Amino acid sequence: MTIPCCPMIRPCCLFVAIAAALASPAILASPDQSADTPRTVDFDAVVVTAAAPVSALTYETDPGIPRQPIPASDGADYLKTIPGFTAVRNGGSNGDPVLRGMFGSRLNLLTNDGAMHGACPSRMDNAMSYIAPDTYDRLVVTKGPQTVLWGPGASAGTVRFERDREHFTDPAFKVSASALGGSFGRNDQVLDALYGARPGYARLTANRSESGDYRDGDGRTVGSAWRKWNTDVAFGWTPDEDTLFELGVGTGDGQARYATRGMDGASFRRNNYNLRFEKADIGERLAKLEATAFHNSADHVMDNYSLREPSPDGPMPMAMASNVERRTEGGRVAATWRGDSFELVTGMDLQDSRHRRRSAMGRGAYAARPWMTDARFEGLGAFAEGTLFQGDRSRWVAGARIDRSEATDERATVSGGHGGMAMPNPTAGQTRSEALKAGFLRFEHDVADAPVTWFAGLGHTGRMPDYWELFSADMGPMGAANAFAGVDTEKTTQLDAGLQYRGKVLHAWVSAYAGRVDDFIQFRYLSGGMHDGMSRVSNITVDIRGAELGVEYRPLADWTFGGSLAHARGEDRDSGRPLPQMPPLEARASVAWDNGAWSAGALLRAVDGQDRVAPGYGNVVGQDFDASSGFATLALNAGYRFSASLQLTAGVDNAFDRAFSEHLNLAGNADFGYPADPVRINEPGRTAWVRVDYRY
Repeated sequence: MTIPCCPMIRPCCLFVAIAAALASPAILASPDQSADTPRTVDFDAVVVTAAAPVSALTYETDPGIPRQPIPASDGADYLKTIPGFTAVRNGGSNGDPVLRGMFGSRLNLLTNDGAMHGACPSRMDNAMSYIAPDTYDRLVVTKGPQTVLWGPGASAGTVRFERDREHFTDPAFKVSASALGGSFGRNDQVLDALYGARPGYARLTANRSESGDYRDGDGRTVGSAWRKWNTDVAFGWTPDEDTLFELGVGTGDGQARYATRGMDGASFRRNNYNLRFEKADIGERLAKLEATAFHNSADHVMDNYSLREPSPDGPMPMAMASNVERRTEGGRVAATWRGDSFELVTGMDLQDSRHRRRSAMGRGAYAARPWMTDARFEGLGAFAEGTLFQGDRSRWVAGARIDRSEATDERATVSGGHGGMAMPNPTAGQTRSEALKAGFLRFEHDVADAPVTWFAGLGHTGRMPDYWELFSADMGPMGAANAFAGVDTEKTTQLDAGLQYRGKVLHAWVSAYAGRVDDFIQFRYLSGGMHDGMSRVSNITVDIRGAELGVEYRPLADWTFGGSLAHARGEDRDSGRPLPQMPPLEARASVAWDNGAWSAGALLRAVDGQDRVAPGYGNVVGQDFDASSGFATLALNAGYRFSASLQLTAGVDNAFDRAFSEHLNLAGNADFGYPADPVRINEPGRTAWVRVDYRY
């Protein structure tokens, strides 16, 4: 499974072969084209609670719509509007997303069908750190192991940020832009410009986001400033309405202060390249063929001197920096088949990833050090997912995939704990290979003479331990040479069931799940804090369960009342301990008024305390400290549409300036004045903001 040295060459070969076979000269010369329905220029009111699922366990929303509370500059904050999602808080930006208490690679995170893994060993730059949500058209979430189309693992769910693609018969120019200003120096700009004509299109998306340190409800300054920018361009060729070729190129960078860490993010440099081919209406049964290839890289620098001064009394009194890089490349081919009573998607995907690092004492000294590769990953998978329709009201949905995943330990030496003496690595040069199996079966039914749909599905998936689980822990399970040699693959079996009601004035839904995870990968921190002590990773067996529900009621044309509730729970079957890092019960209630020109709304968020904790246990993202207190916050917003193209919205988050902290939280760092005993950082106090949106 060794990929040639040229980036993207293997996925590109597959991409080019399929494109050449299907894009014959006759097809390319076809003059028959039809324009898509013209886009309606209109604005949605501020989103305060998530939209209902568009189908069983699948949620879709527009990440460009104004949201409240005002999101940070990363993808994790946008996900929090969907019930069941929360995030481990770092400070102002780059929180780590959590779905139903599950972290890391249990969530499959994709942008334009490509994976963008972070590089930091302690996930300072998780995949959502490189996402500028405002520059995407759609956010699609599938909860649970209920799809096999988008890669292995994904026991908690799959998250996809996508951009739309259009065909044009006449020249057209579209622009959307927004500017936002707010408390604590918040300052955002977004531009999305598209030109399309008969041969194709060109699209530019760009954003810039900046904020200073915020103050919590007690008036205390929290180290949380950030500054980010992103630019992406896409060039599409559409020789006819059924054919698309697209080349995409993107780059970005940024900085972020972390009140919870001994270092800050001095750089988040990303580079993305992707190719896409789509062909529709190929034959009587073959409805569509898609092929994609991507090459993504994350070059991340963390140091203790760019955004702070080294503390002479802290564990890192001298200036120091670490530079890590993760390159990921791969591709995907999928064919959609349709018959009178079925739809089937079959395909293959592959991925290759390399991680390397360098570090040094002194300001900027790391740049002169040579790179050292410490890990390589390869994966190849095949999948099939289909729907069998039984009449007009019932359908069976099923899928299966098999993957071959490999990880190679390239470390010559390992450290005996944080900052410990380097020792020879007992697994240097070794490769472990795993066969991963996944599948699900779900039944969906639309009730006769009622706007009700219910579903029930059973899913199973195997997950290869990721980079952080194999290489970040100081020790593996008892008796193992290290984590790379001793940590087993994770296996999740889960039952999902739900009900959805879609009436004229009332829309309600509920989704519940219960599952068992064999060989669940758990971290234990044996001494010190998250990043100062020894850590051990091992496998346990856990039970998980929970539910989410939502309701939307529109008694009058201008009024909407909504609410949602999310609960997750888990136990370690071996010890009886609560599963650590589980989010507490959370409820949201909202009211919105919109008469077409003016709009106003309010959001009440109430979070229960969490006393089911396992101090010292957690994952590579965080660990439990102690029980947390509940809280409630109120947010208000209002808006005015000047025209079909121009809208102004404004809001106040945490209107009563409450001092509160989230349960999922990293401890405050001593460099920012926090005590040695773990203390959660507080969230922002009262925050005012105003946003202008323009569309043409």
